[in-house]
Amino acid sequence: MSGCDILTGTEIPCPPSWAENPEYQGMDSYFGGTPPLSKAIGYLVVVGFGALFSVFTTAVVYMDKIFSGNATVTSEHFNTAGRMVKTGLTASVIVSQWTWAATLLQSSNVAWNYGVSGPFWYASGATIQVLLFGVLAISLKDIAPSAHTMCEIVRARWGKSAHITFLIFAFLANIIVTSMLLLGGAATVEALTGVNYELASFLIPWGVILYTSAGGLKATFMASYLHTMIIFAVLITMITIVYIQVYSSDQIYDFLNQTVSYSSEECQVLFSTDGTVESSFYYDDNNKKQYACGAVPNNNSGSYLTMLSADGLMFGIINIVGNFGTVFVDQSYWQSAIAARPESAAKGYLLGGICWFAIPFSLATSLGLASTALMLPISSSEAGNGLVPPAVADHLLGEAGSALVLIMLFMAIVSTGSAESIAVSSLVA
Repeated sequence: MSGCDILTGTEIPCPPSWAENPEYQGMDSYFGGTPPLSKAIGYLVVVGFGALFSVFTTAVVYMDKIFSGNATVTSEHFNTAGRMVKTGLTASVIVSQWTWAATLLQSSNVAWNYGVSGPFWYASGATIQVLLFGVLAISLKDIAPSAHTMCEIVRARWGKSAHITFLIFAFLANIIVTSMLLLGGAATVEALTGVNYELASFLIPWGVILYTSAGGLKATFMASYLHTMIIFAVLITMITIVYIQVYSSDQIYDFLNQTVSYSSEECQVLFSTDGTVESSFYYDDNNKKQYACGAVPNNNSGSYLTMLSADGLMFGIINIVGNFGTVFVDQSYWQSAIAARPESAAKGYLLGGICWFAIPFSLATSLGLASTALMLPISSSEAGNGLVPPAVADHLLGEAGSALVLIMLFMAIVSTGSAESIAVSSLVA
């Protein structure tokens, strides 16, 4: 089958990805329930990378002890990294611990749903809190320079009852964030490789636990720097492939306009088994569209390229409000401010917030918008499960693309996981 055979005898334009890969015709989902990668690759990433980073980070911490002349690590140094971390390392750890699995996967899902407004509201709605925390970091260094946790500050100011209340909030925040990371990450690992998600949930934390327990907060900072570097390397690779190597911004723009130009009837013909409305699977049982085709509901002119999106704005408001609790009650962010030098704390948070903005916005406006521009047969359930980035990467690069997304996802899980581990450790201590 070559070209768009399903459209023979009609005047419906052929979707860009279908012209490249005719096998997309008649497909009701991109992956079809079959993982794009083998289980061997899944275990290699989850176990192999975990062991590699554990050994590497532990070795770096050990060498640091030797060359700095500090052979013994006290409890103070374990939880505060000596309070002498500079601006660049502070910024990298902020980027690392704020990059969740959802940052990489759901940012592209909102681009698939709402267009360009989705990535903007996802990124800006989670950057505001980090930038404002930079102001708080200045006060922290000025008022409580020897503090270890936010709960210590609360106890000194408001007493034991408030201390217990905030301690419960802090533990709940850490538990919820860690659960989201593990369960969401493991579910995606299962979707990409077929590795059982319960087994993946068990295996992923071990590498983190080993190097965090060996080196404390300093090990977390060192590992986070490396994780952030890998995430940005994959990100730049994807942007380059989408907008420079394979397509251009002009092509993506034209493809997006073509996507919204299809009528409802034409979309039903496109997403059907034999090119007829009767055999269409475009709508589900609740009459909701399942694929990126046609005008975007509640967007100005139905365009993917508008900021005037009612649903996108609603998502942005929810995102902004919800993330305030996630940042200000999470001990890991206080920990980074405590570890930073007084002159580096605010600068590190401002730089980290600006750098973090680039990750969800760039990834979603490249892979996320490319999925709708190319009209890949990604179903709404696949998009909701965070499979938009691996689907586009698989389309562009084959198995190598899916593997790159998997590695980037693993980096996001373990980097935030190590920060949460040391946060809980300091709260208990």
